[in-house]
Amino acid sequence: MKKKIERLTASLASMLSAWDVVECVTLAEHSETDILDPYFALVLDVYYRDAIPPPEQRRAAFSQALDHPGAFESAAAQTKDRFFLEGLPVRVEYKPTRRFEDFLSHEIDVNLVWVLKNSGTYVFYRLQRSRVLFDRSGWIEGTRRKLAQMPEAFWKGLREAFQAKMEHYLSDLGAAALRDDGFFYAESSAGFLRNAAAVLFMANRRFEPSHRLVDAQLRELPRLPDDFFGRWDTFLRSNIDMSRAQKYEVAELIARSVVAFR
Repeated sequence: MKKKIERLTASLASMLSAWDVVECVTLAEHSETDILDPYFALVLDVYYRDAIPPPEQRRAAFSQALDHPGAFESAAAQTKDRFFLEGLPVRVEYKPTRRFEDFLSHEIDVNLVWVLKNSGTYVFYRLQRSRVLFDRSGWIEGTRRKLAQMPEAFWKGLREAFQAKMEHYLSDLGAAALRDDGFFYAESSAGFLRNAAAVLFMANRRFEPSHRLVDAQLRELPRLPDDFFGRWDTFLRSNIDMSRAQKYEVAELIARSVVAFR
């Protein structure tokens, strides 16, 4: 099965790299998992200059180069194609190199931190960690070097931004617990956990992985608050008899430890 994945990956990379505007093609981390993993998909990032072909032209190119790709669809913003190839789910995401060049050419200021506090740093994680399948001119290696040298202001500014969001969601969590509002409680729990984790990734000078990998990679961080995972795991568990108000108290302890962590 691994040979099949490598064959399909090579075919996709060969087809995409034939477009003159394509600077680099990479394979995302969760494409390296076992095919039986529920998270598995072939996910390729295509970094390009100028403009990629329109959706219909891309569909025709995939159909011509590959063996009957099925259920082809393009995202509304035309930045992602999805289809099946020999029974495997494939996602191809298109990302302009200028987006990264513009960001990395500016001083880190409030406006840039504001953008990332809402979108997170996963886009950089993918650029930094994905396997390179095609590199036309060395662009990705140069960009990775810059990402490895992000200034202290970047990490400090994002930590503060994520911490503010964590505290906001904690407040919502407490209100939802008091109102016994199940939907808002679940939504606030997700936001609280996501941003608490983001603070710790920033404190360790790490970009955030995809949400499905956050818990596993949190456990690999070299520095964490004392007794962090005892509280974290208690909050996550659904098979213990705790009220929403009691879970909120655990969330408060998590938040205090994260804020105090240096």
